[in-house]
Amino acid sequence: MVETGASSGELRALDVDEVARRAMTTLLELRDVTRVGVALTEGGGRRLRFSASDRDNARAVDWCHVDAYDDVPLNTVVRTGAPVVGSVDELEPRYPELVARQREAGVAAIAALPVSTGGPALGGYVLFYDTAQPFDAEQVDALTEHGRRLADELRRTQLRAPRPTTPVVEVEHADAVRVAVLEADGEPRAVGLTRREVRTLLAEWEVDEDVADTALLCLSEVVTNAVIHTGAPSEVRVALGEGVLTLTVRDQGAGGGVPAATDDVDPLRVHGRGLQLVDALASRWGFDLDEVGTTVWFVLDLEAAS
Repeated sequence: MVETGASSGELRALDVDEVARRAMTTLLELRDVTRVGVALTEGGGRRLRFSASDRDNARAVDWCHVDAYDDVPLNTVVRTGAPVVGSVDELEPRYPELVARQREAGVAAIAALPVSTGGPALGGYVLFYDTAQPFDAEQVDALTEHGRRLADELRRTQLRAPRPTTPVVEVEHADAVRVAVLEADGEPRAVGLTRREVRTLLAEWEVDEDVADTALLCLSEVVTNAVIHTGAPSEVRVALGEGVLTLTVRDQGAGGGVPAATDDVDPLRVHGRGLQLVDALASRWGFDLDEVGTTVWFVLDLEAAS
């Protein structure tokens, strides 16, 4: 229930809860499904907000946070955007610990699908079946469509939410040993200035030159995208952790920077080759879209690059 005088943040949380609750109810009605889990990306893509149909979600969805890099099917589909489906026997070599737990609970098959309209996933959902499934093209297509519909509903919820008076930035780097924050203004010159500042920073941190070059190329594309679509300042965070370099660009969504939700427009439009280049060069990337603006993050694995 939405109480009079609730803040915009509370309204948005309740809206997202309702979307997630409806999705779990609908998915639980699918044949042979005994349990449903839904996860949404948070914290610059480093964690997921997760809930399941067997929790007490009557008043508010019972969410918890999980590490987005845990090796489970749901996290795999969020990172890759590709479905993971199969019997417990088929999935056991890839996910032995999860399969062992689910087999004890009587699960015969598992399907994990991205919550996405074709771009980076907003999250994912997972179904647990008590009988074997064919997982033919028709069934997988139908499950993929459920993910698209859920992404559309979440996107519309995020875009219609009132804007708070104070921007909220929530990007966590729990394993980071060095973090730097700087601001890029909303003018085209910000791209070059930000690139030079970050280059100096990475040199001071003794980041491998090839890794730094890749990071700067990706950063340029993301900041360019923010300037073009918002014309407002962005917050840039650079985090160097154990084996990873993470860069996050948080825009303020001003000037109509987030396009209206339609069936054929991704919530974060690509200017030219921009985010396609990030997709090709980064180890992982994604975005969080909310009532304030857009957070785009990308990760470079240092060990793989060395």
